[in-house]
Amino acid sequence: MVVIEPVERSRMLKIGSEESVLWSMVDFYRATLLSKCSGLDEEQLKRRAVNPSSLSLLGLLRHCTATERYFFEECLEGGTLAPLYSTIANPDGDFNDLDSLSAAQVVHRFLEQCDRSRVIAAAHSFDDVAYSDVFQSDLSLRFVAVHLVDEYARHCGHADLLREVIDGSVGH
Repeated sequence: MVVIEPVERSRMLKIGSEESVLWSMVDFYRATLLSKCSGLDEEQLKRRAVNPSSLSLLGLLRHCTATERYFFEECLEGGTLAPLYSTIANPDGDFNDLDSLSAAQVVHRFLEQCDRSRVIAAAHSFDDVAYSDVFQSDLSLRFVAVHLVDEYARHCGHADLLREVIDGSVGH
């Protein structure tokens, strides 16, 4: 059974404020990742393309969910949250243990997290600063937006390769 139906991607703004252009790029890449996962069943989403890599489309969705949660809820909002997928004992948990939730639950969690991230971003200024344990430094919301474009763009490239191995599809 297909987990994700075809996804309509919004266009990236090419003219607008720095903030609106960057957030449109983040949203475009969020939808692109989902698009690369659309039309596949649960087993296909879990498929690892190249040994010994643990990369899978489902793992990428889990990783991007955790990344959004970290930057928005932990850094910007100052929350202390229990690990989502990865732990100190299992630092690659985003990509491992793919049976801990169904693919539909992972997708639902990803979409909910993206919505929460948008709400949190809207409540902050691009110049707001928060501390990141990952980067061991202060960073601005502007940096978070640029970093997310980088993060999603890289992972969409990974998703391209994974999808091509799964069913030969390219250009989603």
